[in-house]
Amino acid sequence: MIISGNNKTLFHEIALLSTEQRNPRSMDLDARSIKEILAIINDEDKTVPLAVEKEIPYIEQAVAIIVHALKNGGRLLYFGAGTSGRLGVVDASECPPTYGIPYGMIDGFIAGGKEAMFRAQEGAEDREEGGAADVLEANVTELDVVCGIAASKRTPYVIGAVKKAKELGAKTLYITCNPRKTFDIDAVDIAICPEVGPEVIMGSTRMKSGTAQKLVLNMLTTTAMVRMGKVYENMMIDLRMTYYRNIL
Repeated sequence: MIISGNNKTLFHEIALLSTEQRNPRSMDLDARSIKEILAIINDEDKTVPLAVEKEIPYIEQAVAIIVHALKNGGRLLYFGAGTSGRLGVVDASECPPTYGIPYGMIDGFIAGGKEAMFRAQEGAEDREEGGAADVLEANVTELDVVCGIAASKRTPYVIGAVKKAKELGAKTLYITCNPRKTFDIDAVDIAICPEVGPEVIMGSTRMKSGTAQKLVLNMLTTTAMVRMGKVYENMMIDLRMTYYRNIL
């Protein structure tokens, strides 16, 4: 294969990402027994909470920004692609029934739209203009917080969304699983960068990276809801009950 022009630049960018490297601890994965494969995956997963722990100072700052926005008429909006996008949608969709907040106060957007939640929409994540368009469609203002989620940090859809949100005056957050030193820190207000290292399966960022992102999202919205008065002691107090009617 001949790599040239923009493809060569892209190949170089991806080759430098820690999440895209080969993991030396799983090099012979295909020769291992089922039990050994499971043990390797589990051992790698154990490193994820420690990576997230190092980011708590930045997560704390992010929560403060989110709480201020929600208390003043703003929203928390996630933008991601693939696994990252799905995790954002899941986190956002679970907040209203759990904490009694209005639908839309916390919302998630995924490259490729709703269909991408269930089936990959190839190419949708590669367009910055797609992310920018979704931000405009969501009527983002300076009251809102826009959080980009991208394990690799370079996903064009997410970059486009965050750029447009910043232009509109919104506060911006970014969750990535690559080192902070590789992140353009001026591009967003707060970057959260749990370094999980290479995946058990090279480049399969639905694994450790996805787990790290889920842990961070749990921390952001759970802590924000506690600070919003939605929890008494450690109990949910605005839980919404949904009634179902059987149709015969």
